[in-house]
Amino acid sequence: MKREPLSVVVITYNNADTLDACLSRVDWADEIVVLDSGSTDDTLAIARRHGARTAVHPFDDYGPQKQRAYDMASHDWILNLDADEMLSPGTREQIEHALTAPRHAGFRLPRRERMFWTVQHRWSWRNGHLRLFDRRRGGMNDVEVHSAVEVRGPVRTLWRADFVNDGDGDIATRVEKINRYTTGMVAYKLRKRQRFTGLRMVFYPPVFFLRQYIGKRYFLNGWAGFIASVTGAFYAFLKYAKLHEAREHAARRSKEDTGNKS
Repeated sequence: MKREPLSVVVITYNNADTLDACLSRVDWADEIVVLDSGSTDDTLAIARRHGARTAVHPFDDYGPQKQRAYDMASHDWILNLDADEMLSPGTREQIEHALTAPRHAGFRLPRRERMFWTVQHRWSWRNGHLRLFDRRRGGMNDVEVHSAVEVRGPVRTLWRADFVNDGDGDIATRVEKINRYTTGMVAYKLRKRQRFTGLRMVFYPPVFFLRQYIGKRYFLNGWAGFIASVTGAFYAFLKYAKLHEAREHAARRSKEDTGNKS
């Protein structure tokens, strides 16, 4: 039985170092779509060398840019990858099997992280991410920073498949990303009026570390797993610390405005 046709969708910006490896693993797809944000390196040349259909659009935010790329695709089934991600051997077969008379709106693929100088051990926990989906039944949500695909209908995880995220090659890159992401999340969390920020700031980071290092078996990754768990706990702390700071600043400004009016 023939599988559903598939479009692989990637957004890029100066990803010449990783894009070739990413696209080499998906050259079997029916279509590759690359939406670039104005790269100044060889990103677009690499994409065209792989037969990708390319376009350029200024980057405003991750979610809207991804959705534009989905809208460019010719087929309804989308495989969404970042330019620093690549499918593991054997994942193609799992995807093609899933797309043979699919009964689900989407499929999660487990992701293995690059932990600085190594790649996550296969026996440590791999978080599933919704990357293969029917665009007729969903698309990107509007969450800042961590915008992701949401679909209407059942979703299944393809546990025998996975992909590798090659984004954090060193600790400095991880810390820089943590700082950028946590700053970007403040406005979203303020709108949600998240409660008990102080308690979350105190208690959630150690819980996160234990869940990651012990519960998700990051100890199998040696010192890299320990450092990844600590920086993850720092991320958990920093997002609530910045939220608390924003509320303190807002309260101070409100108090000053009240004083000026009186």
